[in-house]
Amino acid sequence: MTLRFHPLAAALVAGLVFLPARAGAVEGMWVPQQLPEIAGPLREAGLTLPPEQLTDLTAHPMAAVVSLGGCTASFVSPEGLVVTNHHCAYGSLQLNSTPERDLTTEGFDAPTLADEISGGPNARIYVTESITDVTDQVRAAQADARDGAARQAATEALQKRMVAECEQGGGYRCTVYAFFGGLEYRLFRQMEIKDVRVVYAPPAGIGAYGGDIDNWMWPRHTGDFTFLRAYVDKDGRPVPYAEDNVPYRPKHWLRIGEEGLEAGDFAMVAGYPGRTFRYALADEFEHTQGWTYPAGIESYRAQLDIIEAAGRADRDVEIKYAAQVKGLNNYLKNMTGQLEGFEKADAMAAKRRDEAAVLDWLRGQGRQGRPALQAYERLRAAHAAERATRERDLVVNGVLNTGLISTANRLVRASIEKAKPDAERASGYQVRDAAAFRGNLEQMDRRYDAGVDRQLLAYWLGRYVQLPADQRVPAIDAWLGGNDAAAVERALDGLYAGTRLGDRAIRLGWIDADFERIQTSGDAALRLAVALSPYLLEREAQAKAASGEDMRDRPLFLQAVIDYNRSEGRAVYPDANSSLRITFGNVTGYSPAPGVVHQPFTRLEEIADKHTGQDPFDAGQAQLDAIAAGRHGNRASAAQGTVPVNFLTDLDVTGGNSGSPTLNANGELVGLVFDMNWESVASNWVFNPELTRTIHVDIRYLLWVMEQVQPAPRLLEEMGVRGSEE
Repeated sequence: MTLRFHPLAAALVAGLVFLPARAGAVEGMWVPQQLPEIAGPLREAGLTLPPEQLTDLTAHPMAAVVSLGGCTASFVSPEGLVVTNHHCAYGSLQLNSTPERDLTTEGFDAPTLADEISGGPNARIYVTESITDVTDQVRAAQADARDGAARQAATEALQKRMVAECEQGGGYRCTVYAFFGGLEYRLFRQMEIKDVRVVYAPPAGIGAYGGDIDNWMWPRHTGDFTFLRAYVDKDGRPVPYAEDNVPYRPKHWLRIGEEGLEAGDFAMVAGYPGRTFRYALADEFEHTQGWTYPAGIESYRAQLDIIEAAGRADRDVEIKYAAQVKGLNNYLKNMTGQLEGFEKADAMAAKRRDEAAVLDWLRGQGRQGRPALQAYERLRAAHAAERATRERDLVVNGVLNTGLISTANRLVRASIEKAKPDAERASGYQVRDAAAFRGNLEQMDRRYDAGVDRQLLAYWLGRYVQLPADQRVPAIDAWLGGNDAAAVERALDGLYAGTRLGDRAIRLGWIDADFERIQTSGDAALRLAVALSPYLLEREAQAKAASGEDMRDRPLFLQAVIDYNRSEGRAVYPDANSSLRITFGNVTGYSPAPGVVHQPFTRLEEIADKHTGQDPFDAGQAQLDAIAAGRHGNRASAAQGTVPVNFLTDLDVTGGNSGSPTLNANGELVGLVFDMNWESVASNWVFNPELTRTIHVDIRYLLWVMEQVQPAPRLLEEMGVRGSEE
């Protein structure tokens, strides 16, 4: 579950913009338009496809790579079959689970198309069709802005117009992505498939083998894969779930490279990495290392303690919060590892050194370097201002993001926005967002428990009442009516006893309400949200103004960073931002310490060696029997004499790359990205080519499971896989 992009983690470092790592043959998450720059290194690494073919998003193999909105996946059949990670589909499995039938544990295998189950109202598959450079248009819109607020407003208005035009006719989701902090802008057009169904998932003893203990670790033995299917209406149009929908027929799908890879072979990954922070100002990195991550770790642990205790007492609660627990554990371990990695690499010193080199170079440019130096100082000042309210911001965000209050706030905001023309509504509340908005409200039942939610809110309010008086929010103070634990308990009693938003029908009934109607509601949660709305709107306005100032300063400084690095002969790629990227390298092990060498493959028999019979090392009897009998079929590697399970490459990936297809030199599917090694978790900020490794599910193990453990002959035939010898 490691590499799924998690916006909660990104929120902890929101606003950071980033300084360069030194690009090498392996380092870099390259946008398709940059591939001509690296055609030589691609060929040298072993690519046999013409590099220019990878720039064509309508051709093989790029047209087969899709986004799930937080993870990556790929088409593997002409019938819309999609493969991704087990942890990427975990939320869909959880939504379909009950204490009596827990798909997250048991797995799932649909015998026929008719048995495939909905992944949930908000499950999506995004098929990228075009990328258009819109930098000149955005820059022109920003040119006459008098201040940050005006600059941000002009940018947002233009982007909404671009998106509306791009989405005309329906069925598409368009997004304007900023690169290099706003130095470049590109408009992505994606088909938005809204009917996504679960087809096949291995049991937890395969799909999540090793659990959080093995997360980010090597060696690994995890079959982190699941199959979904894209459905459309009979005319091929993307529509919400309907029984008479039919499988989507993609123009291209990946062929299965059944031979897999061996040590030294070329490997390439195309996917949608979430966020990296390699271009951060040294001040911003220092704050992240010294405060943001430690504070995040503290809050994650506290929330996990609450949820896990409740889950131990109630199996239904455990299932409802299973996906959230996995996410919290993942990012807790990730942040812990990053802090350890920062210390080992002396990352702070490296950041200061790299930044000083850029600044010295700028000073040497005389008058030409002055604008970038001034922008740099303004960025530092803005960051210092943000640090002054960091504790308040963390705690208040925690209060506002708990389930009940978050739901009430979104309903109130929707009622305010619907009174405006669609183009003037806030992002997330436009007509294009209506289906996702409703879907979140519909699935709340499967991810909400009033008792747990109350405990989580009590945790954050307990921290809130300890804030200094000048850091408090008047609307929250008025609601609490006091400044101690007793006041918190009284407020919580009134809130949860006085709301019916936990009732699905009641909750959905407020979707179309106008603000006047909500204002007169007797619902305690809605009343609180109404009282909070002026504060939230003012806070948003301040954030937008700050963002507008950043739009002026960040590109100036990052252009200097690019120019400096190019003067030193280094290619520069943009930080990951959830847009399509390509990364490449080779299958290789590594040495984490003197005398310690990690081989690039793990073996089938090692699964049995790890087996304890207890979660998360319960491999399942069917798998153990197949291993004991030596039933390899034709999936064994001649070089290794057995079935490879997971393998390592030196590719550059991050959160959001989960489920990304691993391709061989011919563009065939040979594995799935699902994790990174422990030594590489700091690579979002500081890239170390000697230690950074990506962990993949080997295609031979995936096929072996589908033949020998949980047979799926229907899917194997659909993918054109040759039959097993056993």
